[in-house]
Amino acid sequence: MNTMRPTLGTLAALTLILAGASCRQFPDARVTTDMERQGREIFRYDTFGDEQFWTDTARLHEIVERDIQPLEALGLGIKVDMDRLNLAKFLIHNPFGTTGTRELLREGAVVGLRATFGDDGHIKRIGITCALCHSTVDNALLPGIGHRLDGWPNRDLKVGRILAKLPIYTEAQKTVLRSWPTGTYDPRFNFDGKSTPLVLPPAHGLAEVKNETYTAEGPISYWNNYVAVTQMHGHGNFSDPRLGVNIVQEPDMVTPKLAALRAYQHSIPAPPTPGAFYDASAASRGKVVFDANCARCHVDGRLTDNNNGVLHAPSETGMDSTYAARTTQKQYRTTPLRGLWQHGPYFHDGSAKSLDDVVDHYVRVRNLQLSGGQKRDLVQYLKSL
Repeated sequence: MNTMRPTLGTLAALTLILAGASCRQFPDARVTTDMERQGREIFRYDTFGDEQFWTDTARLHEIVERDIQPLEALGLGIKVDMDRLNLAKFLIHNPFGTTGTRELLREGAVVGLRATFGDDGHIKRIGITCALCHSTVDNALLPGIGHRLDGWPNRDLKVGRILAKLPIYTEAQKTVLRSWPTGTYDPRFNFDGKSTPLVLPPAHGLAEVKNETYTAEGPISYWNNYVAVTQMHGHGNFSDPRLGVNIVQEPDMVTPKLAALRAYQHSIPAPPTPGAFYDASAASRGKVVFDANCARCHVDGRLTDNNNGVLHAPSETGMDSTYAARTTQKQYRTTPLRGLWQHGPYFHDGSAKSLDDVVDHYVRVRNLQLSGGQKRDLVQYLKSL
């Protein structure tokens, strides 16, 4: 274990940084009903009893206790909520050792991870929440440490690298897991062993969108249920004959919470684009280009034709078909274009690194006759959404 202790200068510097980092760049998601408040607690802190897997089977608590120092956790994309951080206590417990990680967990400051402790001060149980993948922070204090941003995908999270540390996987499986790009996850890997990792999607701006997943297999509560039971390994029920999945566990700690979870997720607006991030005049011109070339599928205010029941074959939009082939629909929905400025890479597989790449892709696949100026204007419009 690393026993290095911070110097007085380091402590003073961090204290000054914390004092100046109290302002939020983006406001916290505002809840207005009791249902939304319940959903926020579920989204942020409810493990659905998945400690049964992450502790008893995966032995994650042992990995954290033995190997994960705070700097390594940050390097793996784990985020720290500074509003729950007791900086003085954290520094006393050595921010450069695994004792610092335990202190962060004890404070409930690690986004998406929940731990309970025994009388000896060591982790007794550990579980994960929805926020692990679908929240991030604004880096107000330091990179990876800041005010919580619910619904923003954690595109820094190295899910595969984290899973590959667990003893439940074979060396061959660990090789596959380590190959997953940062900010991606494969929600079918534990069923068929194939690997086509998906970019972690945002969970904001989803109000009035009927089917939130890349392949539109069901509404948001369907996906929340699927993930909570089959991926987070929560203690609940999930059944879909199309997948050949029928999991029944009593008590069901998932189903009674789905309505509140949906209410909160639907209350999270897409973050507005900072004015300095795009050229307003170019965006205005780009909207004309968009309406002429893109609005057939990205329709009206919701910007997706899937609300009308439309799905698209991978070949229609030039998408890789590998993941779709593993799903019930075999097709992709049109993605609603919300908050694009802050969650690249794009497409389900992250194959477009920037919005310029997105435009170039469709110009090529759809044979759009756009000039260089029109493409640049279109990118500015996409940034403004």
